[in-house]
Amino acid sequence: MTTEKTLKYAYYPGCVSKGACKELHGSTVAIAQKLGIELVELTKAACCGSGTFKETDEFLEDTVNARNIALAEELKLPIMTQCSTCQGVLGRVNDKLQHNEARRNRINEFLAPHHYEGNTEVLHLLWVMIRDYGLDRLKAKVVRSLSNLKCASFYGCYLLRAQTVTRFDDPYKPESLENVFKTLGATPVYYDGRVQCCGWPISSYATNASFSMAGRHLSSAIAAGADCIVTPCPLCHLNLDSRQPEVEKVIGQKLGIPILHLPQLIGLGIGIAPATLGLDRHIVSTKPVLQILNAI
Repeated sequence: MTTEKTLKYAYYPGCVSKGACKELHGSTVAIAQKLGIELVELTKAACCGSGTFKETDEFLEDTVNARNIALAEELKLPIMTQCSTCQGVLGRVNDKLQHNEARRNRINEFLAPHHYEGNTEVLHLLWVMIRDYGLDRLKAKVVRSLSNLKCASFYGCYLLRAQTVTRFDDPYKPESLENVFKTLGATPVYYDGRVQCCGWPISSYATNASFSMAGRHLSSAIAAGADCIVTPCPLCHLNLDSRQPEVEKVIGQKLGIPILHLPQLIGLGIGIAPATLGLDRHIVSTKPVLQILNAI
């Protein structure tokens, strides 16, 4: 009899999962415990900057995130985050500095007592589940079939296209989320917009345009027959879930489609209680999903 090796990661939760989307942090920790994945939270890490540092000072973005990565290197662990924006920013910086010794040396002048080596990985939860944990292993943990549930993915921008060196999926025709859906027994729904921008980055200064983008994607997923949308990005979740009532006003159409975080969907499949997964925290009610799964 062989024992499975315990997976262990330096956990970078990001800001949104500890703030506006607390259910994302809670559901991530819950599925990690259930699946036997050890998470060591990087409590001294800083915000990745969400791409905004780069707009005015790329060196600042590189330095802040080199320090974040160095904290994981000190633990001799790869970084795992459940935020695709964090994954995109941290991963982009890591890719850049691993291949630019001069830049790396200059940044290390500012990092003492830490030191960036460039010898670890930055991984999203999605990649961890597929590559490291494995879909066959995940399938064996499923205790609640999602066979009656039709799931539409919403990848967002950063997970697929923020990095130029490390990619885990086709940036324009990905299947990673759909493969997880099928592993859990759910039916993937394909629609226009699943790999496009949710509109969040322009929501502060072009609100109507942002909400129109979100509305177009939401209505397209509904028209394709989706019961819910599942996203690996909390910023996408904010624009698609928490702002859905405002989106409805802009496009003049009732929507009401639940938006789930990836670990929430996994948690439902492996038998974690909906309340533990924070499914009661959403703006758009998740009860239709729970009714389909007889999980109420």
